[in-house]
Amino acid sequence: MANAYRFLGMAIAASSETTVLTSLSNETIIIQSIRVTNNTGNTPTISFDVNDSSQTTDFTIINTKSLTANNSEELLTKPLVLESADALKATVSSTDSIHIGISYLSIT
Repeated sequence: MANAYRFLGMAIAASSETTVLTSLSNETIIIQSIRVTNNTGNTPTISFDVNDSSQTTDFTIINTKSLTANNSEELLTKPLVLESADALKATVSSTDSIHIGISYLSIT
């Protein structure tokens, strides 16, 4: 088994659901941090779902979190695990400029 610490940065400027991170079929991902930055003077909301591939179901992890204007915020207080082929998805309420930074451990 190999362990690698990784960072994923993503800018979202669409109000449709966006797949942010997907674990490979032979990979477990432990997300340590989800940091969200609102780069606008507006106050959009953000939601995160995990698609659990073993159950073919989406589960809401963070529901309609309000983002303060021109501010950054850490959204996780505990690690979040993605098992084989699971996906983390984000939905923003508007087309405002939102940046997401995810720090995670990849185990293969």
